[in-house]
Amino acid sequence: DRGGYPDDRDLSGFDPARKGYFHGGDLKGLLGKLDYIQGMGVTAIWLAPIFANKPVQGPPGQLSAGYHGYWITDFTRVDPHFGSNADFKALVDAAHARGMKVIMDIVINHSADVIDYRECAPVAEGGVASARSDCPYRNKAMYPYTRRGGRNGVPINVGFAGDTPAQQTAENFAHLTDPDYAYTPFVRAAEAHVKVPDWLNDPIYYHNRGNSLWKGESALGGDFAGLDDLFTEHPRVLAGMIDIYKDWITRYRVDGFRIDTAKHVDDAFWQRFIPAILAHAKAEGIPNFYLFGEAYALTPKDLSRFTREAAFPAVLDFAFQQAAMHTVAEGAPTRRLKKLFDADRLYADGVAGAARLPTFLGNHDMGRFGFFLQQSQEKHADAAGMLKRAMLGHALLLLARGVPVIYYGDEQGFTGDGGDQDSREDMFPSRVVSYNDNRLIGSSTTTADDNFDPAHPLYRELAALAALRNAHPALRGGEQVVRYSESRAGLFAFSRIDRASGEELLVVLNTASVAREHTLPVAHGERAWRKLIGEGSDTLTPLHAKVRVQMPPLSYTVYRADIPVAPR
Repeated sequence: DRGGYPDDRDLSGFDPARKGYFHGGDLKGLLGKLDYIQGMGVTAIWLAPIFANKPVQGPPGQLSAGYHGYWITDFTRVDPHFGSNADFKALVDAAHARGMKVIMDIVINHSADVIDYRECAPVAEGGVASARSDCPYRNKAMYPYTRRGGRNGVPINVGFAGDTPAQQTAENFAHLTDPDYAYTPFVRAAEAHVKVPDWLNDPIYYHNRGNSLWKGESALGGDFAGLDDLFTEHPRVLAGMIDIYKDWITRYRVDGFRIDTAKHVDDAFWQRFIPAILAHAKAEGIPNFYLFGEAYALTPKDLSRFTREAAFPAVLDFAFQQAAMHTVAEGAPTRRLKKLFDADRLYADGVAGAARLPTFLGNHDMGRFGFFLQQSQEKHADAAGMLKRAMLGHALLLLARGVPVIYYGDEQGFTGDGGDQDSREDMFPSRVVSYNDNRLIGSSTTTADDNFDPAHPLYRELAALAALRNAHPALRGGEQVVRYSESRAGLFAFSRIDRASGEELLVVLNTASVAREHTLPVAHGERAWRKLIGEGSDTLTPLHAKVRVQMPPLSYTVYRADIPVAPR
């Protein structure tokens, strides 16, 4: 619980009654719940960062704990709040024995807040300046990199994000010996060697330009909310990070990486780092290593750039999340979904690249799908309607193209109160008041209860959808063809077609609170269609390569043609 730290919440970070602190969950507990997780049809587990973190951080009066894993001090060791490296190996081995995969969440953009700046406004303790106080970003034009000491030194041609590859050379960086070109960074004696590997303790390997303004140059070179921003253009940082994460693959045989804050690191870094990691995984006998980035961008145009220009095989599909939220939770026209999928061609490898994107309905940053449902439907939706919308959203998630990600607790109807700390509820009985007053979807319990219930209607629905997905290759990797959408809330229909067998599945969703019907084109119009799951008619009779569908309110159905279309 306390990770070996003293029995003081502001030293250990452990306080089960405060939402911004550790509550006691660990890797052994997760291993003990693999039956529950696998019973839902889950085939891979994506863990939040498990690396050793600074246990507590922040300015006086605003302290919180590193429960989230993004304040890393030791990149080689599991945080003691979660257990040991041996516990992690046991978890990975147990998952592999079940045919499940494990994906690590990794961080490169920044590490824990250890570097302070002397020029910044002092905080309370001892009048010492801190990076956690107001240190505005200082750009390269006004504060260039220098050869000899500080802002009066001789400027040197050190590459920065967006500069030419010729500037980002070891020879140029060899001239960069002093880190005080923008601010004067320093590290308190007690934390002089807190980071592992030890090279991470040298301020020369950080940008040291002050806090990000979240735009322009600062989005790449600024401190992320005060966290020490790594100088990812530096060859030593590139080589060091490659070595760190190669070692986790070699030692633990993990199956993939989710890379945090991808948009805040220069493209040139990713163009070198990603091929090195994929090649190493392949050499270690993991040829299908699943690597995807977190680029918080909400449109296919902005997201796809990272697959074309930054070498990412995939990125988290925030655009899918937005479209699903708008149509299912808020009742936007279903043409919103058609527009989303029409843009799949923008990704590297086109629709094949879009099929690799991890799709999701909500997450730890923006909040849960249940939260969006309650925000949109609170005034006019009953409990049954809320549950149906939650099921409809998850049906879209598991039946449409992409790699579906279920955020823990959503299968138990968790709702939360927003992002980050407000969407981090305990599944074991919670002591956090702001969690326990939430109204859950599909359940009369609260988060004060144990919430590992395989009889929960959302858990059962997800298990059924996952079983269907597992049984039909068309749903896992088949071509997707949009058949119909509306300029209002209502029907959205698409086919999933398996190229190898020619099998066609027709997926029909109704996002309206009233029944809808329509005639849809299909690839195979000669035989009857049988319902596999959902609330629509048991069969559909085709006429001239079309079928008439009738859908109850807030429902979905999957149909399969009696014989497949000819393989393409």
